[in-house]
Amino acid sequence: MAIVVQVAGALYGLFAVIFGAFGAHALKKSFTKEQLKSFETGVKYQMYHAIVLLFIGYNFAFTAIVENCMGYFFIIGTFLFSFSIYGLCFSASKGKKIRFLGPITPLGGLLLVLGWSFLLYSFIQKV
Repeated sequence: MAIVVQVAGALYGLFAVIFGAFGAHALKKSFTKEQLKSFETGVKYQMYHAIVLLFIGYNFAFTAIVENCMGYFFIIGTFLFSFSIYGLCFSASKGKKIRFLGPITPLGGLLLVLGWSFLLYSFIQKV
């Protein structure tokens, strides 16, 4: 599981840099300021959680259920949160907002909160 978490972290980091550059340069012409701000939020959260995934991938053995759940919550939560924002921004810029993505963003956020909660729990267990 540790290698899965590390690979996910590296991929999310790689794509956060690519999407961030794309947003900073190519999307300025087709996105509104609000859409750019939302897109940047998705990129920031993706990068933050890429770093967290690398951290936990190198510091946890993933032998406990809590650790495995934490890894899955961060991986799936990041995907749902950031990529639903990207989809909403792109579809809105084309005038055809994909509405079903709206509820997916907070679901991804909830999974991220659970990931952080499990991380906190794993630290408290060691005290």
